[in-house]
Amino acid sequence: MSDAPRQDWIASPGAPLRGTLRVPGDKSISHRAVMLGALAEGVTHVTGFLEGEDTRATARVFEQLGVRIETPSASERIVHGVGLHGLLASSDALDCGNAGTGMRLLAGVLAGQGFDSVLVGDASLSRRPMRRITEPLAAMGALIDTDPGGLPPLRIHGSRSLHGIDYALPVASAQVKSALLLAALYAEGETVVREPHPTRDYTERMLAAFGWPIDYAPGQARLAGGHVLRATDVSVPADFSSAAFFLVAASVVPGSELQLEAVGMNPRRTGLLAVLRAMGADIVETTAREQGGEPVADLLVRHAPLRGIEVPVELVPDMIDEFPALFIAAACATGRTTIRGAAELRVKESDRLATMASGLRALGIDIGETPDGAVIEGGRFGGGAVRSHGDHRIAMSFAVAAQLASGEVRIHDVANVATSFPGFMPTALAAGMHLRDATAAA
Repeated sequence: MSDAPRQDWIASPGAPLRGTLRVPGDKSISHRAVMLGALAEGVTHVTGFLEGEDTRATARVFEQLGVRIETPSASERIVHGVGLHGLLASSDALDCGNAGTGMRLLAGVLAGQGFDSVLVGDASLSRRPMRRITEPLAAMGALIDTDPGGLPPLRIHGSRSLHGIDYALPVASAQVKSALLLAALYAEGETVVREPHPTRDYTERMLAAFGWPIDYAPGQARLAGGHVLRATDVSVPADFSSAAFFLVAASVVPGSELQLEAVGMNPRRTGLLAVLRAMGADIVETTAREQGGEPVADLLVRHAPLRGIEVPVELVPDMIDEFPALFIAAACATGRTTIRGAAELRVKESDRLATMASGLRALGIDIGETPDGAVIEGGRFGGGAVRSHGDHRIAMSFAVAAQLASGEVRIHDVANVATSFPGFMPTALAAGMHLRDATAAA
């Protein structure tokens, strides 16, 4: 199993953020482009591919399964599809690294194969619960063994006959929905997935782009097996989750004015934008357009005083990956911010509610942790040290917080930033943030 070496950052008060940035390609779309390209008939050309550890891990898994994937240049992949039934068994375990998306979606794909597979991950991924996918996949006829507590590795038994189901997700999750939809490609009959709240629809959009008949609307998706995926070119927009750190940083650092180019604006992904605007942020969308079947826009963000709010519960599924950045915005706002309905954050790369609460307290912020959220009183950051617990989004969020701190902030265990934003440090420095490597001795 893969584990990144230990690395620390030291961040300190920075300059106003200025200029124009292009953050890396969307991680979720990059995963899916490789997966569907591999299962399609024909050759898929992917541009804007995220060169992160998570997405590279997914590509390596498909190469282990017999798919030829070329890399003619950075952020570009040419995937030679083998069709739905052309994957080959691997004698070795399939290492997903830190990629929860990769493992959960691959479980759906591999449940329909004619061979056995084992999915493993790094120490962090090996602590993440998988029953939420193994139980509904079992209802479709899959057989997947886990370690005690429903934890990885996932030992997937092939040659099982899958059948469609009508499944209501107990907790809104795009990863679980996507795993079931991918398994449904191999199932007899129709599969319907219903959500308590709409989640991002990347898988639905991309299945349609690859020619698979699918009926979907916010909160529901329906498809039947027995069709074919046909290769198509995919242009990956900039990742909104990566843009989120700079949206918050430019909003809270006085004097900032920053433009972010070609950011993916999928409506099931941009809840943070609505929340920041409700807090008083000055963020303007320009040159809205469509790229690779996804809406994109340039975002111009200027510093503005923020005020605390009660975050609308209905927006939580549309910003689940952006909450660490929102916690920083809330800590900089005047008054109280209340977050509810976000229990999903406890089963991410870390327990993000606990990790953010601990880090904010270490920097002098008054925060009350609840089972499904937090109550944050706006204040001023002091210097100090925080632990990211190997969670890339936690690490980047505290790098933003340090730009307004009274002294240096040491952020422990940041190597996993490479999973989603390997160029974060040079991008942050170019924008005006102060950040340096302070790798701790092993």
